[in-house]
This record gives sequence, C-alpha cells and structure tokens, in this order.
Amino acid sequence: MLTKAERTKQFILEKAAPLYNEKGISGVSIDDVLAATQLTKGCIYGHFSGKEDLSEQVIAHSMKSLTQKVTQEVLRHRTAKAKIHAFMDFYKNPLDTYIPGGCPIFNSAVEADDHFPVIKQQVAAILMTGQENLAGILQQGIEAGEFSAELHPARFAFKLVAAIEGATVLCRIMGTVKPMLDMIKDLKAELGRYES
Repeated sequence: MLTKAERTKQFILEKAAPLYNEKGISGVSIDDVLAATQLTKGCIYGHFSGKEDLSEQVIAHSMKSLTQKVTQEVLRHRTAKAKIHAFMDFYKNPLDTYIPGGCPIFNSAVEADDHFPVIKQQVAAILMTGQENLAGILQQGIEAGEFSAELHPARFAFKLVAAIEGATVLCRIMGTVKPMLDMIKDLKAELGRYES
C-alpha cells in the first residue's frame, strides 16, 4: 500500500503526463503542473528536485504506463500471431491515444534527441526493449511453427515499431485514422505471408 507521500507523487505524475505529452518537455511550466494538480509549489518541490527531475520522472512514468498497457493487451493472447496483431491494434486510433497527445515514446524521442540526454536514454531503452520483446514473440512463433524461418524477427519488429510510431504522428497531423488502419491491414497481410 502506498504512503500518503507516494500517493501524492503518483497523483502529480498522472496529472502532469498529459501536459507533457501534449505540450512537450520545454512547453510545460511548473505553473502548468500547479494548475493541473491544484497543489502548492512547495508540495511539488517536496517530491521533485526541480523541473528537470519532474520532467524525467513524468516521461518515465508515461512510457512505463504505456508499456504496461500494451503488454497487458498483448499477453491476453496465446499465439504469436494474435499477440503481434494485438500490438498493432492497440495503436489503431492515433487520434484517441492512451495518454492524450499521441505516443509519449515518440513525442519524447523527438524533443529529447538534442536537448535532454537522460530522457533520450530512457526513450532508447524503452524502444530497444519493445523491439526485442516483439522480436522474441515472432521468434517464438517461428519455433512453434506459426511462421516460416524466412521471417526475420528483429527486422520485422523494427518495421512494426517504426511504421506505427511514424503513422501515429502523420495521422494526428492529418486528422484521420484511415492511413493507420490501412497500414495495419498491410502489415498483418505481410506477416501473413510468413505463416506456415
């Protein structure tokens, strides 16, 4: 059970996550977080050493929350094919994302690339782990006889992540989910060509 201090910190992270995802790391001010949480500045600084610490912890929280939700959806399925389809389907509506504002992994990656080295490392670790997990599922599918050995798990996993992250941004900019739905359909068909 969480202590009162831990619950307060969790509350701050949850309230700040959509702000960071929609406005970006540089676009969020402490005043924005104060307005969202209705807490005092002293309370915020009682849990975080400053804006940089707050930013790093909010981004980590957002990515962990998203990763847990995706993993939960994927693990509801038994076969490798169903797991990979569940991963794709999780992202089918880029206009209504799990955390408002799009994918926190991609959003953080773009901004952190040149200006926030700690956050860049966090994003890189999440992306690598995610791709390794997808490649592992595909490899299990090969070993179980679901897919032929012609499927290259690591390359297909990279393609999945790159395509979905890129399509999320493009669809949000264009204001439509149709390209994402079409792309997911194409990715499923491509994966289907490797079925044994």
